[in-house]
Amino acid sequence: MFELHHLSAHEQWDWLRRGEVSPRELTTHYLERIARLDGDVGAFVTVTGEAALARADALAAGGPSVAPLWGLPLADKDLSDRAGVPTWSGSRLSRGRVPETSAEITEALDEAGAISVGKTATPEYGLTAYTETLVGPPTRNPWAPETGAGGSSGGAAAAVAAGLLPFAPGSDGGGSIRIPAAATGLVGLKPSRGRVPAQSGLTSLAGLPVGGALARSVADAALLLDAMVSPDGREPRHHQALWASPSPDGAYLGTAVRGEGRFQVAVMTTSPWDDAFDVRVDPRLLGVLGETADLLTTMGHGVDETTLPASDYPALFRTIWQAGAAGIPAETEADLALLEPVTRWLVEQGRRVTARELSAALVGLASFERAVVERFSAFDAVLTPTLAMLPRPLGWYDAEDAERNFEQQCLYSPFTSFVNVAGLPAISLPVGEVDGVPAGVQLIGRPGREDVLLALGAQLERRLRWQRRHPPMW
Repeated sequence: MFELHHLSAHEQWDWLRRGEVSPRELTTHYLERIARLDGDVGAFVTVTGEAALARADALAAGGPSVAPLWGLPLADKDLSDRAGVPTWSGSRLSRGRVPETSAEITEALDEAGAISVGKTATPEYGLTAYTETLVGPPTRNPWAPETGAGGSSGGAAAAVAAGLLPFAPGSDGGGSIRIPAAATGLVGLKPSRGRVPAQSGLTSLAGLPVGGALARSVADAALLLDAMVSPDGREPRHHQALWASPSPDGAYLGTAVRGEGRFQVAVMTTSPWDDAFDVRVDPRLLGVLGETADLLTTMGHGVDETTLPASDYPALFRTIWQAGAAGIPAETEADLALLEPVTRWLVEQGRRVTARELSAALVGLASFERAVVERFSAFDAVLTPTLAMLPRPLGWYDAEDAERNFEQQCLYSPFTSFVNVAGLPAISLPVGEVDGVPAGVQLIGRPGREDVLLALGAQLERRLRWQRRHPPMW
């Protein structure tokens, strides 16, 4: 039987514009699904049903507008403030905090015409690759409920995969969009540093976290990215003098729909963590990678191989990740006791980093960025596994030994964080399945070339039709 969530976000947008469904009808449909199904998923930490319906009615009263997301439901990641709605940030330390003002990305999505139905779950302060916190139930993978949805945009990914949202915004500081996308069978798009004005990465330490999109199709991801870049459909309102160059093809949705071009792609199976840890990519995931490379060759693309340049990346990244956690608002021993062990470890280690050590790490990572960009410059895109392992069972990450926990995260997702350091765009594509669980590959682009990634993704999607695959609860 047909239901509204069977439509893609792009199709829902078209129905809204033509008046075949109203914002209230569409919002009500998703609120009812959340009420019925989210108890088994744990995608949401807060549902704002009354506010969402009031917003839907207000939009309808004004009539269809040129706003790029007019009438489409989504949800805020619970790291982004929305005035009057609790922001837990996945932590007992922040429980009960109700902000008086909204984050810029929240305001941008509102300006684009979207309807927020609540807050999606995230690990404590978005620091881990899994979404299992002490403030609520774990976020489960709709494809395999005994496994986790990944993190840190785990709630957003689980909601989209389960059909509780048409698409969702996420943020990605070390893989936080691509990791859960690969685990839950979604398209996960991390833009270039500077691409999304409201979440550019330019104001954060080492420029790591940027805003991006989780969706079931490449076109839906492009639709959301267009709105994040330009909520009013005009020239992006950048705040810094440095940002990613414009796409030569204009709006990303058009690029994703056309899916044109022939490109030179390099396959890479090494990671910057290989010398620090015993990184082993699941042979089944390597098989999916190989099949994808073969398909690209069949489609007429050039396929080569590459590796990363030598570096001290593990030590440099660890210093920055710890230093970034130092600002978490835990000021007393009682505050620190509320943090999870891995978060407390990051905070305490970060506060021991000296100015000299931090400066050296920033310089080292800037040098690494330049070397990676230069190494990849011979190719239009670089293809890697998104993850080295299939989705991890709930409780797999060490809850006591923080050092071991950090290592486990690196073993699970060794191919993602270096892309944030390099500031490059990347997309995770759900190209296959292994024993009924999604398997993804990552395409990494040149600076500012999200359009190439979307074109390649659209071409693969036409062949593989992953947007038609859904978990049992669908």
